[in-house]
Amino acid sequence: MEKVIILDFGSQYTQLIARRLRELHVYSEIYPYNHTVDYSDDSIKAIILSGSPYSVNDDNALLLDVSEIITKKPVLGICYGAQLLANNLGGRIEKSSKREYGYANLLIEGENNAFLNNIENRNPVWMSHADSIIDLPTNYEVIARTESIPIAAFRSPSNDPSINVFGVQFHPEVTHTHNGNLILSNFLFGIAQCKGEWTTRSFIEATTEFIRNEVGNENVVLGLSGGVDSTVAALLLQRAIGHQLTGIFIDNGLLRKNEFEEVMKAYEELDIHVIGVDASERFLTALEGASDPERKRKIIGHEFIDVFDEESHKLDNITWLAQGTIYPDVIESVSVKGPSATIKSHHNVGGLPAKLKLKVIEPLRMLFKDEVREVGDALGLSPNFLHRHPFPGPGMAIRVLGELTKEKIALNQEADAIYIKHLKQSGWYDKVWQAGTILLPVRSVGVMGDERTYEFTVVLRCVNSRDGMTANWSLLPHDLLGTISNEIINTVKGINRVVYDISTKPPATIEWE
Repeated sequence: MEKVIILDFGSQYTQLIARRLRELHVYSEIYPYNHTVDYSDDSIKAIILSGSPYSVNDDNALLLDVSEIITKKPVLGICYGAQLLANNLGGRIEKSSKREYGYANLLIEGENNAFLNNIENRNPVWMSHADSIIDLPTNYEVIARTESIPIAAFRSPSNDPSINVFGVQFHPEVTHTHNGNLILSNFLFGIAQCKGEWTTRSFIEATTEFIRNEVGNENVVLGLSGGVDSTVAALLLQRAIGHQLTGIFIDNGLLRKNEFEEVMKAYEELDIHVIGVDASERFLTALEGASDPERKRKIIGHEFIDVFDEESHKLDNITWLAQGTIYPDVIESVSVKGPSATIKSHHNVGGLPAKLKLKVIEPLRMLFKDEVREVGDALGLSPNFLHRHPFPGPGMAIRVLGELTKEKIALNQEADAIYIKHLKQSGWYDKVWQAGTILLPVRSVGVMGDERTYEFTVVLRCVNSRDGMTANWSLLPHDLLGTISNEIINTVKGINRVVYDISTKPPATIEWE
């Protein structure tokens, strides 16, 4: 299968580049900038060099010798990637007298340029750089500028067809750049000669065949969370190997209200063989006294592994462990400078395989979240399941801040159920990315009737996002927020104050712990 390799120099937009390419039906993979790539591989159609928070002139700059790469594959450098190309091939980069950040108008130079084909003069683009390209390598050509900088885009010598090198000082992958997808499309199809065969259907067919070939007649166990990722993984595995798959769904006592029963019923309707395990008391006992969020995660992770290990050993002839790992999990497990030392403890890339000593299969490990939903839709997963809001692996353990008790968890479950009920009734549930309640470890004074109360505060969190990498707080109507607040305070004894979180990600995160 054809693919484009993206070498990551630490840009916040690197995953966005990969997503844009896949939207154009070209498969892409992200690797750290120093990853060893076989550039003679015919399936690799092009290389893209990402942006970076570094400067090519820094002592600690992330540098790469591109002299071999440009003779083997078409190369596109974006922002830092463009500066790296220019610097590495003999050009000159200097710090700008003024940082250019935000919109700029692209002023196109020259004619008959396949890379900027159908891009109008003065096309708005998004800039984010402190350095500028002062001199290009010998015979390299300027193909666009802006009012502020003389070199906004460049290409390799037009009279040398043996190399196809392009660099842009702006970010075509962000939505702020008008016609950014057209610029990327020109590179993929006009320069790199990609065919664009990456589709949901092609993924399902190829993955089904892969699973059958890998697993053969052996049996597979899959840990189910009730979320979209593990459920779509189950459907793919079921399509490929049928009754050879057994799912295990563990109730850790930290799920949403009635979630265990509802999810088990849904799996039964999907005809997926699932064993439900109520281990809630075991988890809550282990979590007694834990208040640090990382300690909570570790306790949950250890307990999950132990429970799953015990249950899987009750099954006969299991040789494979399946996981619902998706591509952001894989990418975030490797830092731009090599293996990361800090992976969240509940991350499903690590832990369980080492304990169980089973072969691992991860059918979704190369998909982004929205692609997982597309696959689920194609496999017939119901919209109610498909569009469920993301829920963190540690569940209520990190939505009840501080020390956990069964009573606090129950309070937050009740408040959360009311919140989600009203979002669904009002039609807002499907308009937002994720919503949930956070119980704060503080009490405040309130008045109910003639009595003074001293009870907990709950936070309503609701965000809009596409992939969870960035998020904006949702503009829920004030009357809806008032209705939700009123019902929570009137019916959940123990909560007397409701507040709404209006923080964006970044700098805040979606979850509080």
